Amino acid sequence: MKKNAASVEDYLAALPPDRRAAIQAVRESILRHLPTGYVECIGWGIIAYAIPLSRFADTYNGQPLAIAALGAQKNYMVVHLMNIYGNPKMRAWFELEYKRAGKQLDAGKACIRFKKLDDLPVDLIGRAVGKTSVDQLIAWHEMAHAARRVRRGGKLARPKK
Repeated sequence: MKKNAASVEDYLAALPPDRRAAIQAVRESILRHLPTGYVECIGWGIIAYAIPLSRFADTYNGQPLAIAALGAQKNYMVVHLMNIYGNPKMRAWFELEYKRAGKQLDAGKACIRFKKLDDLPVDLIGRAVGKTSVDQLIAWHEMAHAARRVRRGGKLARPKK
């Protein structure tokens, strides 16, 4: 899939029609539920929903803090939901709702993989994104990275490679 799209429209235009339709359907659900303060952008080569750096720049990697990302890989499509990663209560809610939708969950820590739109409870994806405000995501980020915080002008220490 095209990794150097300049805009969401460019990203979508580069997809085959069947994948474009699936990604667009998930995108619409996310946009319907997206809390105020997040913006849709291209990040990490896919469509992302993030807090602009002008609102919160103190991230460990200098990139906008994302609540979700949506893209097409070679063999599947994927939704990354950062609010189910490292949050056991949110993860349990999401897994229960997924099961109630009658769908088979194919997931990693934050990624939900699907091969066709029928594999995904689309509205649940949007509702999951909608459950986390900008302030909540910032608070979770700060708690998760508190151990790495080094007082150098208030910046987070970069992870050692």
